[in-house]
Amino acid sequence: MHYHHSLLLTPGPTPVPDHIMKEIQSPMVGHRSSDFEEIAEEAFHGLKPIFGSQNDVLILTSSGTSVLEASMLNIVNPDDHFVIIVSGAFGNRFKQIAQTYYKNVHIYDVEWGKAVNVEEFISYLKSLNVTITAVFSQFCETSTTVLHPIHDLGNAIHHFNSDIFFVVDGVSCIGAVDVDLAKDKIDVLVSGSQKAIMLPPGLAFVAYNQRAKNRFQQVTTPRFYLDLNKYITSQAAHSTPFTPNVALFRGVNAYVESVKTEGFNHVIERHYAIRNALRQALKALNLDLLVNDHDASPTVTAFIPKDKEEVNHIKNELKQRFNITIAGGQGHLKGHILRIGHMGQISPFDILSVVAALEIILSDYRQVNLIGQGTAKFTEVIHNEI
Repeated sequence: MHYHHSLLLTPGPTPVPDHIMKEIQSPMVGHRSSDFEEIAEEAFHGLKPIFGSQNDVLILTSSGTSVLEASMLNIVNPDDHFVIIVSGAFGNRFKQIAQTYYKNVHIYDVEWGKAVNVEEFISYLKSLNVTITAVFSQFCETSTTVLHPIHDLGNAIHHFNSDIFFVVDGVSCIGAVDVDLAKDKIDVLVSGSQKAIMLPPGLAFVAYNQRAKNRFQQVTTPRFYLDLNKYITSQAAHSTPFTPNVALFRGVNAYVESVKTEGFNHVIERHYAIRNALRQALKALNLDLLVNDHDASPTVTAFIPKDKEEVNHIKNELKQRFNITIAGGQGHLKGHILRIGHMGQISPFDILSVVAALEIILSDYRQVNLIGQGTAKFTEVIHNEI
């Protein structure tokens, strides 16, 4: 059977809604014109509630990795000691960035698939016999689908030493989670455009508090394109220091309007309801989950087929037979897990499609009738939560 409409369920990029694409495809305007200044001012300001920020959000024309790097270069001086929590492939990217520029990098490893234990991490900080300038962590580790307890972690670090800067990678969850820089004791929060914010790749975002802003001005680490002081200065004039992606700035504004229409609280509730329903459906199909229920991300779910052959069969059948694209594992989890993204403008019925397809694929492959098992559990949870 031919499926006319593809379904992209990777943890980024995510589907871009038609109304956002329409705005992105509007006629071009000059990026040093009053037309763009109006677009940019609206975008900087409109993202504030999504990031839980008191300041307008900085927008860079670059990838999410760029703001991982920027968040470090603008907070840490060359001789500072700082800690990176590594719980997966993107925590490891933070580590790689750090080791490219700095010599006093302390790595706190967390088992892949597990959330950071706050008490144990604070004990680790206490064990270090040097002054720590900053702690860098993932919010959602995309490669393992873990959601770290950022609120508890930020407050614990602040209680231990309020001078430590807390920097958070929110690339794969901002737009789907409740976050507040002040309440969560986050100094810098970064994200990218192609995940829950449901835009094409190409923009990166930095939310920051006043303490971080002051720090940006004091840090001596060399940087040019990623000097956040330049973006703050330009932002005051509703502009950017370098050529912006004008079309995607328009997309930001269309995204913000769609969130206002749905209501941000409902956006968050929708993501969590889909997460809960999908997890129960996968369990009903005798598929193990990588992450426990408490630490599971609302934007991406990882499950464990029986072996590598089943991993490849499921992924290939979803794509070739049903026109559904999901993601494999990364790092040492490659070939062992599959990941289903469910962020942005994803409805329960989009995910119901992949559950139904999994029922068919697994029934054929395992030679056991699973038809209706996952879909019944999925719709039951959705009925109770939405």
